[in-house]
Formats: sequence, C-alpha cells, structure tokens
Amino acid sequence: MQNAIALLKEHNLLRVIDEPLDIDLEIPHIAYIEVKKPDSRALLFTNPVSKRLDKKFSTPVLMNVFGSHKATNLFIGKDADDIAAEIEKLLKLKPPATLGEKFGMLAKLFSLKNIFPKRLSGRGACQEILHEGNSVDLYELPVLTTWSQDGGPFITMGQVYTQSLDGERKNLGMYRLQVYDKKRLGMHWQIHKDSANFFHEYKAAGKKMPVSIAIGGDPLYTWAATAPLPHGVFELLMYGFIKGESARLVKSVTNDLYVPEDADFVIEGFVDPGNTAIEGPFGDHTGYYTLEEEYPVLDVTAITHKKEPVYLATVVGKPPLEDKYMGWATERIFLPLLKTTAPDLIDYVMPENGVFHNLIIAKMKTLYPGHAKQFMHAFWGVGQMSFVKHAIFVNEDAPELEAYEDLTDYILDRVQVANIIISEGVCDALDHASNTYAYGGKLGVDCTADNVHFPQKEIIEEKDLLKLMQELDGNIKEIRQYKTYTKTPICVIAIDKQERIETVYEKLTAIKAHTKLLVFVDHDKNDLDNPYMLIWRVVNNIDAKRDIFLQKEFIGIDATNKGAIDNFPRRWPDDTDCDPDVIADLMRRGLLDVDDAFLKKFYI
Repeated sequence: MQNAIALLKEHNLLRVIDEPLDIDLEIPHIAYIEVKKPDSRALLFTNPVSKRLDKKFSTPVLMNVFGSHKATNLFIGKDADDIAAEIEKLLKLKPPATLGEKFGMLAKLFSLKNIFPKRLSGRGACQEILHEGNSVDLYELPVLTTWSQDGGPFITMGQVYTQSLDGERKNLGMYRLQVYDKKRLGMHWQIHKDSANFFHEYKAAGKKMPVSIAIGGDPLYTWAATAPLPHGVFELLMYGFIKGESARLVKSVTNDLYVPEDADFVIEGFVDPGNTAIEGPFGDHTGYYTLEEEYPVLDVTAITHKKEPVYLATVVGKPPLEDKYMGWATERIFLPLLKTTAPDLIDYVMPENGVFHNLIIAKMKTLYPGHAKQFMHAFWGVGQMSFVKHAIFVNEDAPELEAYEDLTDYILDRVQVANIIISEGVCDALDHASNTYAYGGKLGVDCTADNVHFPQKEIIEEKDLLKLMQELDGNIKEIRQYKTYTKTPICVIAIDKQERIETVYEKLTAIKAHTKLLVFVDHDKNDLDNPYMLIWRVVNNIDAKRDIFLQKEFIGIDATNKGAIDNFPRRWPDDTDCDPDVIADLMRRGLLDVDDAFLKKFYI
C-alpha cells in the first residue's frame, strides 16, 4: 500500500485529506462524488474518526485506488489488451513441429513458473502485530458505513481466501462483509460463487470452515479477487501471470489458509455452517439497496496487521464508480477466454451505466441465420456471463463498440420484434427486479442484419405527441423523443403510475404510427433529459419476461418501480441516495467542490 500511495502521488493521482472526517457517511460520500469526476483521483484520508464510537483512528483510509484508467494500468503494470494478447497466444499453443519451436515452447512454459503462489516459512509483514482472544476488536479498524439505510459498517475491499474441504482447491473472492460486533462478520457469499460451494462441503461434513480476509497489500491482489476465472482456478494464478512473479504467501496464525505476506490487515476465523444471521440491507453497485437475507457468520479468531497499515476501501452505488475501471480491465483481459466458447466473437463491451451484468453489447462475425441467437445462449451458459440480463449483438460492420452514439443508431436501425428473444435463467443475487430471487427474465436482441423493411414512423412534434398520449391516459406527465431519424424512434414516458403499465401500453397502440419503442419510467424519480441515468434505471428495473410488451413494430418497456399495482411479490428497494445534510455540510466546509448540476446529473 505504501508503494501504491507513492506511485499515485508520483503520477498526480492522489488527493490527501487531513481534515478529521467520519467513517460513517462523510468519507464514503466524498469518495462517491470524487470518482464521478472526469479527472478523478484516489483519496487518502489521514484522520478518520467515528462519532458513533467516539473514536479517532491512527490508520489512514485509502479509497478510489482504481479510480481512473491511468491508475488501473499502473497497478496492473501493463496494458490490459497486451495481457489479453498473451492469454490468446497461450490458448492457441500448438504441438511444436521443429526443434526451434520446441525450444520456443519450453521458454514460454518456463516463464509460466512464476504464476504459482509461493509459500513462505515464518511470519509476514502482515503479521507484525497480532490480536487474539479478548484483544480481537473489529471496531479498531476504520470500517465505513456508506449509506444511511445500511445495516451497519461493511468491509468493501476484503480479499476473501477459502479452500475446499479436502484443501485441494483454493479461492480468492471479494464479498461484502458486515461488521456485527467486535468478533463477528456477515459473509455475503452469493449462491453461485466458489466460496459458497466450499461452504456446502463443510456444511455436509458438519465441520467449521476456515476463512481469512486480507485487506490491502499490492492492489493487484484486490483486482484478482474480482477476476471471473473458470470454476476451480485460484485467482492468485492471474496475479502471477500479470505480475510475472509469484504471489508470496504466509500461513494464517489461527487457521491453515495462506494469505499475501504484504497485506495490511488479515482477519482470520471460522464459519460454523449452523450459524447464520441477517445480513444487510446494503447500498450496492447496482445503485439500489440489496435487502436483508440470511447469510453465514464468521467468528473472528485473530486480526493481524502491519505496524503502520493503511485501510483500503471502496464505495458502491450509482455509476460511474471505481468498479467502472476495475471492470474495464477485466473486460479486456478476459476477452480471449470468452472467445473459447464463442469463437466468432470479435469484441464486447459492458457499459458502466448498464451496471455490467445488466447490459452487454457484443460484436460478432455472423456466419449464418440464427448465429446471434446461438451466441445468446452460449453467453447465458458461461460462468459469470450467465448473470447477464440484456444482450445486444451487432455484426462486424458495426461502429466501434464505445462509439455509443453511432452504435446506437446502428442498433436502432436493426431492431424488430422478430429479432428479439426473451428467455429466463439465473440472475445476479443483487438483482431486485425479478419476481424470484436470483432467477428471472433474459433479453437478447439480434441486430446483426440490416433486415428492417417496415415504413418509417410518422414523427410529430413532442408537444403534439404528448397531447395525444394524455388524451389516452391522463397519468402521463412528460415525454421525450430520442433518435427519431432511425427506424426505431424512442419515446420515454414519465408517468404517475395508477395501473399496470401493460394496460397503458395497450391504450397507446392508437399512436403507434408515430413511434416504435415506448419506455415507461416513474415521473418523480427520473430526468428525461439525462439518457445516461435513464439507461441505468431501465436495465436495473426490468425483468424481460414481465416488463417487455411486443406487437408488430410497437415495443413497450416498463422500467417503473414495481409494487402492489404490479402484484410484485418482493419488497422493492430504494435508490442509493446520499444524505443531503451530509452533502451540504461537506460543501460548506470546502471538502466538496461540485455544483448542484453535477449532483443532479448523477442522481446523487
């Protein structure tokens, strides 16, 4: 961490804040706003305090360490696309035909010896200070409370180390960890993750499961914890591959797990499979709160740390955030692995305001009718790609995937009902829109062919279209038209919902000559002039099987919040909104330098 801080300073990517600031809301709110700036920097808070605990901390808090493309490349150490190219070469290795090729392969394989973690004897720097027994106190760490409705303080950058019951398989993951008290943490293991699979092995055997959580050290450990590697592959292998040197590990003091010797903190303990507790709510990276659920509990047996540690944390909520940059690196590096399942894939992008799993746009080489639909099913069956809710496929002649304006025009000129597939499958456990926890609708749109031959819609003035709509339904308050020159003009409709949106959509078939794609949002929650946040809202709020309505060249999307009107069986969560009093106070103290327009732009 000290090296990381020095590197950030050297490249003018660090802002140091010496003013005493509260770990509850104040520090997270500053970091949340900073990372949304186009020139965002990492933040080092040197004087964290807790009014709730009446405590001052000697440990500084570092946030937004991956808060820009430049910082992410610095910590990865090379360009993400170059790493992807190395992986692709390995995947395409062929048996050598000549002596020269054999030596070349040996050199390549010899260079891979450093990908394997190296176990050291003795203690590491992470174990300079040891707290066991009665001296264990999680409240000695400056663990943040980010959102007003959070169930408590949460560790957000924990590297969670686990292993299978037989000790053969290792896993490094990143899961949020709720601090219940001095010695207990909530383990938010989502049901599809490797650690959850290990947990079921221990549960079946009636044994306690060892867990060690590292915080800090080389930032690449933290990124590796998020890497979507195939099931059973230890994530520290990716650390070694990128770094070109082995991760150096030491044994935990009170269990048999190995952790990076240069971590700043290590929290050790055991999970009793029979012991669960309510975890959450928690304002998560979707921009919504995830609700309370039962999760396993870690009983902490030891906390170790460096003599002068740094506490690493992140903040999650509405985009854009630090995960934008971490996810960008993941997206680039893992493209070759995705191509092994979908070999005609050219490239893909997961837009940040699509919150990653909620939207993917993929470019492919289309070889035959139905090829894109085949790809959709392939994506929905591959590892973490199986969580993707909405997938749009374009042909190789499409614009660059991040040229969003041109790409959108290309897509809208190729949308028709016949090219839409609605399926169902697993969803991310954080998804709130499906009727059933972690299972819901999937949307695939095949935009690979220019085969839309229907007449162009008869576009009329916005005020005239609004008048026509309000004559059909008086609860429509406002509309905006987008991309009216394309074959799929969009009309976003802000409504004060008094009945099911499908009923409103049916009423509006009378105006189908003037528009093609209706998108319904709540009037009191959305800015119709802010397409960035409208996309965020729409892909979060819909379940394709329930909320997409299809007639011939007339499509409706219900992106309103769901409730009793919709017979929605779950509790709909709130947005992650900053505390306005905290924001006002931070601005008064000169700790925030943004205006009201900025706060409105990102629904802060």
